[in-house]
Amino acid sequence: MKYRPTDNMKSIARNIIANILEAEAKLVLKKYKPKVIAITGSVGKTSTKDAIFAVVEKSLVARKTAKSFNSEIGLPLTILGRGNAWSNPFLWLSTIFHGLLLVLIREHYPKWLVLEVGADKPGDIARVTKWLVPNVAVITRFGDVPVHVEFFKSPAEVFEEKTELVKALQPTGMLIVNADDERVLALRDKTKAKSITYGFSESAMFRATNMKIAYEGGLPVGTTFKLEYDGNVFPVNMSGVLGVQPVYSALAALALGVHLKLNIVDMVGALAAYESPAGRMRVIPALKGATIIDDTYNASPIAAAAAVEVLGGIKTKGKKIAVLGDMLELGKFTMEEHKKLGALAAKNADLILAVGPRAKYIIEGALENDMSEKNLIEFDDARVAGKHLESVIGEGDVILIKGSQSMRMERTVEEIMAHPENAGTLLVRQEDEWKAKA
Repeated sequence: MKYRPTDNMKSIARNIIANILEAEAKLVLKKYKPKVIAITGSVGKTSTKDAIFAVVEKSLVARKTAKSFNSEIGLPLTILGRGNAWSNPFLWLSTIFHGLLLVLIREHYPKWLVLEVGADKPGDIARVTKWLVPNVAVITRFGDVPVHVEFFKSPAEVFEEKTELVKALQPTGMLIVNADDERVLALRDKTKAKSITYGFSESAMFRATNMKIAYEGGLPVGTTFKLEYDGNVFPVNMSGVLGVQPVYSALAALALGVHLKLNIVDMVGALAAYESPAGRMRVIPALKGATIIDDTYNASPIAAAAAVEVLGGIKTKGKKIAVLGDMLELGKFTMEEHKKLGALAAKNADLILAVGPRAKYIIEGALENDMSEKNLIEFDDARVAGKHLESVIGEGDVILIKGSQSMRMERTVEEIMAHPENAGTLLVRQEDEWKAKA
């Protein structure tokens, strides 16, 4: 019989590896002394991290967190410059050996690190900030019911956990905050560091105005807005992405760049050429002349609501279709938040496909808001939902696809994208380890 390690053994091995990598990461930071840009929040961490890197990579010797490496293992891996070894013990040994070499032998090392810092459970950020001291902290947005809230006593506890990053900021550093979230704005009182604000608010130092969806051939292809800063106005064009989150990410990146004295025109140009992370409001051509809004990386109530509202605001002669998978880790808020999402989708979509065991609450919310039952379809599996979509989509249709990570909603995208041969580069979770999962 083939030997298989138990879950307990895997957990022990994971903890040992995490402790070794953290120890090496501490020593690497102490030795090379890179400056740290740390990003946290409940919405938009990864897209903000990538936008920041897009504007600084040509001017600074920098490294960013790969994908969404923001955990107790992911952060040390980024600092060590290594990828996820998954379940391969030999690759983990190689990673540990590489970290040891970085400590013992002086090598070329980035001057800046752009790090995404997340919290899956209480104490995660408090633990990290004992050894990771940011020079710049960027705080995005928080929803009333953030992702991972299931593992905290309340949404307020999630927020308090993430404030640990602000408290850890160097007094001579810089805090960059979203002016449209009052709780985030109030974090300026938690540090002696100077601060910069960004958002749509009139009080924001870096303000976005006149945000519009860009169209080509009658189909949405991107987002444009005007940046107002210090009495000047700069047009910003972002192709292949939709919604407010890409704009927030761009504003945070531009604010940071100005703080670092980078050329603002060059930064705007970098954002125009920048490709958003896979699965984050990315525009992908679909079969039969339709368009996909691929927002399949993950889902929280605030992000899902924003995505649905983007769908509602699109001008098209075709149907607007919302394919919504379960939002996980919401604990006691699960039923209420899914019903809210269903209600909102009923106002912004012509057809709703709900995927997963919690999908019934999305359906209930839509029905309670007078959506016809014939326009509501429930599925257990993302791929099956995609196969059904293929039979109902037509020219000019716009299909929003969103759900939590484990719902694997990218499989729905793959079923209807015009060029599935490009899935490996366009979609999330295309690594062999992910594709092997059920």
